[in-house]
Amino acid sequence: MLAFYDQYRAIILPIVCGLAAQLSKVVSFYIRERKINLKRMTEPGGMPSSHSAAIVALCTVVGVENGINSTVFAVTFLLSLVIMYEAAGLRRAAGEQAEVLNRIVDEFFRDRRVSEGKLKQWLGHTPVEVLAGAAIGFIAGFLFGR
Repeated sequence: MLAFYDQYRAIILPIVCGLAAQLSKVVSFYIRERKINLKRMTEPGGMPSSHSAAIVALCTVVGVENGINSTVFAVTFLLSLVIMYEAAGLRRAAGEQAEVLNRIVDEFFRDRRVSEGKLKQWLGHTPVEVLAGAAIGFIAGFLFGR
């Protein structure tokens, strides 16, 4: 089994980090609300960013295995920056716009029922959530990527 992990660690470790980050959202929701909400495993947003955890774990494993001067490390490093920017920037902005649109619809149709559901507002991450995910990925990649 260890030989299998050694051969596929660049795939296994990022997946495990992403799943662990998603599972931690379920646990933190339970601690806050005293309810189990398994939907948190598949919902975007929240602490920590599973995308950041997964991509930084991959980047760290690649850096450990191939060196930080390698082309493949450069590619994964740049990809990780794009993914983290997208999570904290673009998706977060989309969530904020959805919140405004939901308020407009509520105000405009306050006397009537609207058949469409509300837009999802919890899409992106705060910079702290992205950094927390990146820290998880880096630590896991450094500890288990050798």
